[in-house]
Amino acid sequence: MARAALGWTTQDLAREASVGANTINRFEAGQDARLSSVEKIRTALEAAGLEFIPENGGGAGIRFRERKSR
Repeated sequence: MARAALGWTTQDLAREASVGANTINRFEAGQDARLSSVEKIRTALEAAGLEFIPENGGGAGIRFRERKSR
């Protein structure tokens, strides 16, 4: 969902997170991934402007971070 929101391919996310494309594929398929890889993926998505929303009764999710006015 987060990758799709950015319009990124698997390869785009792998490059931005400095992990292998197979790592992205495994993670998205719900298979095990190293915690360090998951952290790199999250950091890359946050650097691209996404914000993770915690579970709040409506489910966890993502949104684009609000941009600050100049």
